[in-house]
Amino acid sequence: MAACQAGPRQTASAPDATGPTHAGGTTAAIPACPADATVMEGWNDRAPPRRIFGNTWYVGTCGLSALLVTSDRGHILIDGATEAAGPLIEANIRALGFDPKDVKYLLNSHEHYDHAAGLAYLQGVTGATLLAREPAVATLHSGRSGRDDPQQLEPHPALPPVPWVEAIGDGDVVRVGPLALTAHATPGHTPGGTSWTWRSCEGTRCLDMAYTDSTSAISDHAYRYLDHPAMVAAFRRGLDTLAALPCDIQITPHPLASDLFDRLQGVPGKPLVDAGACERYARAGRANLEKRLDDETRGLKP
Repeated sequence: MAACQAGPRQTASAPDATGPTHAGGTTAAIPACPADATVMEGWNDRAPPRRIFGNTWYVGTCGLSALLVTSDRGHILIDGATEAAGPLIEANIRALGFDPKDVKYLLNSHEHYDHAAGLAYLQGVTGATLLAREPAVATLHSGRSGRDDPQQLEPHPALPPVPWVEAIGDGDVVRVGPLALTAHATPGHTPGGTSWTWRSCEGTRCLDMAYTDSTSAISDHAYRYLDHPAMVAAFRRGLDTLAALPCDIQITPHPLASDLFDRLQGVPGKPLVDAGACERYARAGRANLEKRLDDETRGLKP
């Protein structure tokens, strides 16, 4: 599928900032996320929703990202976090003044519980089809991964199965009105790992947004990357892809992995706009992968 489309096709490359079209709930009563939290905390704690840039909004939790990309022709929602976080994401969409029913597509970074378990709930409240690369489709449909997932044997809950999932391919473009989000195959952490890029504008200033999937080479006790050379090769290709992405603003599925909240708050030394962020992220991922392969060669356990 070269492009997925809701409504008549538009050729605009970057929509302007799109705000809510009607009054929603308030965000003032939502407490800020703890400044000293770790990447593994706050997964089910509602974060204050906010604009990242232009028509790109953060609607996730303190520990797990969910992004709403908006237009006057409909919206696209990326990631669903945990099962408990699904209603929190819905509430954040409403608090910003947007109607979940205007979400036309759901997208996913990768098929693990912490990023996909809320998608079934969100499909129920939006009516939107979930689009995912083929290696993730069976897991998202059934709720259980196969042995090609390095973390299959980890003791995490099954995903609530998502009824409507359609497969997309590397390089496919998802379109809703003026929105155009491109899928990039970045497997390795999971078989279906996918990063996403698009353009957002504020007035005449347009920036490249990059939602870069996880690059950690971690596994259960039984999986060895060295036993799966095709996965390792795909992992390396994905890291090359990440390094070359158009990337003015990088966002990661775990917001703290890219210091998103500090960057949104203007913490010194942590700029929101950083065109080198994706290349550094890929470099760190490559170092992590090579260390993992070296550990396996030396017989060390995961």
